Amino acid sequence: MAFSSRGHTQTALADINITPLVDVVLVLLLIFMLTAPVLQSGVEVAVPHTRTVNQLTEEHSVITIDKDQNVFLQDKPVNIHDLPAALGPTAKNTKRVVYVRADQKVPFGAFASVMDAVKQAGITNISIVTQPLEK
Repeated sequence: MAFSSRGHTQTALADINITPLVDVVLVLLLIFMLTAPVLQSGVEVAVPHTRTVNQLTEEHSVITIDKDQNVFLQDKPVNIHDLPAALGPTAKNTKRVVYVRADQKVPFGAFASVMDAVKQAGITNISIVTQPLEK
């Protein structure tokens, strides 16, 4: 749009200032970079690698044994003697699925003790969490 007054032409400014847009995008990027590691909650364990691995699509109870033989139910530490009570009443446990994640360096005796505690809670459907083999 041009206006003329005494021979001078003026044009309207139609430029978009993208500086605030870049600022917002950079702040959002920073927020996502800081919160991404927090979203990966859980106890860090090096699970064994196997050829067959199934992906989980549902939320189930996960028992984790770290390399120091500490036992966790979900992300909370639990005493192995209190594990059957922490898993809940035995009436509804017949079809319940529990996943056991154990570090590769955990001795079999500690692993067997956790499996026994889960069976004392009346849960017979126990799956072991592994990672797929790298090709």
